[in-house]
Amino acid sequence: MDYVSALLPPVVMAAFFIALIVTIVKTQGGSNKAKEDAYVDAVAADAARRTGDA
Repeated sequence: MDYVSALLPPVVMAAFFIALIVTIVKTQGGSNKAKEDAYVDAVAADAARRTGDA
């Protein structure tokens, strides 16, 4: 039974990692994509404006 206690933590970590990757992939795009893209564009425009003022 020592092998079960030795293998359990890596298996649990692998399951959580897979769940994390699935969650990240599912949340890409979707209904919030336009808002996220607009935010990134606004930040980039603000950064360009600030460097242009210097």
